[in-house]
This record gives sequence, C-alpha cells and structure tokens, in this order.
Amino acid sequence: MRAHEYRSGEDVASPVADVFGYLADVRNLNALTPAFLRFRILTPTPVPMERGTRIEYRLSFRGIPLRWTSEITDWEPTRFFAYEQRRGPYRLWRHEHALESIPGGGTRTTDRVLWDLAGGAVARRLWVEPHLERIFEVRNRVLRERFGTVSGVAPGSP
Repeated sequence: MRAHEYRSGEDVASPVADVFGYLADVRNLNALTPAFLRFRILTPTPVPMERGTRIEYRLSFRGIPLRWTSEITDWEPTRFFAYEQRRGPYRLWRHEHALESIPGGGTRTTDRVLWDLAGGAVARRLWVEPHLERIFEVRNRVLRERFGTVSGVAPGSP
C-alpha cells in the first residue's frame, strides 16, 4: 500500500476555540461537504466527539452510493483531531485537522489527508485528486464565509 498525501488550509478571522468547535461538530459536515457527494450522516446526532467515536455516513462517489464509517483516532480539543476510515472505498483514509492561533486573534486550519485507493495512478489523477480539490475548495469557502478572512495574511502562510 502506498499512501498519497493531500494538504489544504485556510486562515480565518475567528478564535481557535470557535473554529475547532464548528469543525468538530458532525452536524456541520453537511455544510462543509459539496452537494455532488450527496452526503448524509447516519449516526444519530449530537455525536459525542472523543477518541474511539465512530460515525456512519452515506455518500455518492461518481454516482455510486457508498456507506462510510470513520473513527476518531486522535482528539486534542482546540488543537488537533483525526479520523480514519473503518469502512469505505479506500484502502487507507486518514484526515487530520490541525488548528493554531495566528496574529490578530485568527486561526490557521491545516488539513492533511493520507489516502490509498485501488487503481493506482489512474484512480489518483482521474478520481481522487480532482474530488479532493473540489471538496476542500467548498470547505475553505464555507470557513471563510462563516468566520471571515484575515486581511493581509495569505492562507497557509507562516
């Protein structure tokens, strides 16, 4: 198995605790997920977030309906959390969310996805990478709209 990596991030003009709280509430996943995935949470909400929590979803990948189960594997409130696919289409899927304060009271969000899918380079170039780009474009736009932008600081800059 060969892990591939995708990174994204956004700087927003709200405190870390507010942004973390929003990202860690599974009820907000619908807003953060593009409509083309037809994403739906199956686990009854609210979901208590902590290491070991499992969450069930239904979504559509290229028109194919899928069930997905993820498990919170790392949980450090206001700083970091990660989940891993336990059931779904990938051989490996780990999504890490890191948050840190930036000057002026804002927050830098950094997303790192490690993944592997059968199909090699063809699957990577034709399906996964374009979908990840679209997913994180929507996610980052939603974060900017919800929390505001940081003027004078480019997203992801040190």
